[in-house]
Amino acid sequence: MYTFVFLWTPALSPNDEEIPHGFIFATFMLASMLVSSLASQLMARSSPRVESYMHIVFVISTASLLLPIITNFLAPSTVKGGSISFAGCLQLFGFCTFEACVGIFWPSIMKMRSQCIPEEARSTIMNFFRIPLNIFVCVVLYIVSVSSFAVNVNAFPITVMFGMCSIFLFVASILQRRLMAISDKPKDENWTAMKERDPEAEPLND
Repeated sequence: MYTFVFLWTPALSPNDEEIPHGFIFATFMLASMLVSSLASQLMARSSPRVESYMHIVFVISTASLLLPIITNFLAPSTVKGGSISFAGCLQLFGFCTFEACVGIFWPSIMKMRSQCIPEEARSTIMNFFRIPLNIFVCVVLYIVSVSSFAVNVNAFPITVMFGMCSIFLFVASILQRRLMAISDKPKDENWTAMKERDPEAEPLND
């Protein structure tokens, strides 16, 4: 998401097209807000579980960020200026879908953190994960020229950056699938496996 913030403008106007930035940003926020309200209703139910539908969210996010790559090869825009192109409209649809996934991501990931990470170590663990995140964002800021809303093609083309984001999201979907499989195991089986590995874990008889 932090990378997408800097990439959506050059993706929608690669040839200096005139696009309504304010209207598009408001559309992103609306898509995120609407789906975020649905996430609270999903989490209030026992089924589906957060681990199961978040796998689908990551897959949809991967597909939505692949749209700029696909449209760049199938329908590249070569006309300078003018309004948003047809390829840009397709990308806009994909970006709105991505923002909808972001809207369901934040409340769902908060619930999974509370379930999977102990409270006494939660802040420390999350701070460690923010280190590579901040490094990656700084690299993107170096690549993207924010002042002119243009991509520094000497570093990476925009399709490569969207491709990297899609790969990371696809890996996240695989890991989410693995987390879902682990969470589906009964706690009794986990406790039995722990006792087999550590005989000292058995309670002492007085």
